[in-house]
Amino acid sequence: MKEIIKEYIEASPEKMISYAEYMELALYQPEEGYYIKERQKIGKEGDFYTSSNVSDVFGKLIGKWFAKNSKSLGLPPTVCEIGAGNGRFARAFIQGWNELNDEHLSYCVVEASPYHRRLQEAELYGLENVRILYASTFAETGMKQGLIFSNELFDAFPVHVVEKSEGIVKEVFVGHNNGQLKEIMVPVMDDRITAFLNDQELELQEGQRIEIPLAFEPFIKSISDNLMKGLMVTVDYGYTNEEWMHPSRRGGSLRGYYQHQMLHDVLQHPGEMDITSHVHFDALKLIGEKYSLKFVQKMRQDEFLMAAGILEELAEHNDHNPFSEASKRNRAIRSLILPGGISQSFDVVVQAKGLDHQAGKLF
Repeated sequence: MKEIIKEYIEASPEKMISYAEYMELALYQPEEGYYIKERQKIGKEGDFYTSSNVSDVFGKLIGKWFAKNSKSLGLPPTVCEIGAGNGRFARAFIQGWNELNDEHLSYCVVEASPYHRRLQEAELYGLENVRILYASTFAETGMKQGLIFSNELFDAFPVHVVEKSEGIVKEVFVGHNNGQLKEIMVPVMDDRITAFLNDQELELQEGQRIEIPLAFEPFIKSISDNLMKGLMVTVDYGYTNEEWMHPSRRGGSLRGYYQHQMLHDVLQHPGEMDITSHVHFDALKLIGEKYSLKFVQKMRQDEFLMAAGILEELAEHNDHNPFSEASKRNRAIRSLILPGGISQSFDVVVQAKGLDHQAGKLF
């Protein structure tokens, strides 16, 4: 992978590439990109965990939540999950839906990785009362109404990196010296970056670094261009603009996860580690509003799960066996809602299109 990146740098006129280009190669290059390669990425043998891999409770609860709300919102039984990983969330969601609703469900999976698609097909094989479709983009699904869901999707978008140095906002590029990847800073030349900082009213302090997710806008526009009526539910970790300005975040949020270790130098192990940055939640909201995706609510994941009825999932039992299904389920529920658990690091953003005031009745 490093050789591919080096060749790409050499082919560029300035002998350097943006961090967004670097991430696009390291994560999505068709043969050697991290998300494309055939290797386990999630769980004990991978590089990171997600809520849906802690327990099936997470996916089942959201499936039940949509089953309870779809009719009142006038939405068809249609779901699109963008970036479905190993398929565990999808399986749990479908099972949760089927527990409360016998209406036939259409479940679309948008997945660019052939490896992950095979995992998903194996995980979802044999499920009843559901029609499963696969596509490479949301536009390909043909979906016009329903629920769009993603879990840890936006944090993996390629981002540009800028830093204020010597009173000037500069973009950080990636070059190389005898094959060793290195950073190069030059004054910002991309007007889109300047516009983003102005739109978000982000005034960097000297020495402050921040990521700029220019890929958000075309992606959200594509969603809105194809969706007539529905909800978009985004689960991810990130900051508001006010939180971005806290002194503790002056170094930005770009980082890598390699064998469950967090690395701040993302130029290490390209193609072998996950690279992420925290989501700009205010940008997600503002860009959504620009393209008719009305902001409904942002809440911490544990608060969302409580509002969706997770406490009703706790099993009443007198079984003292800690390995029983009821005991394991109760532990999983507690891990999702207790202080210090995984849910306190994530937020759920709900946006809606064509639902007028109905979406406000979800919680």
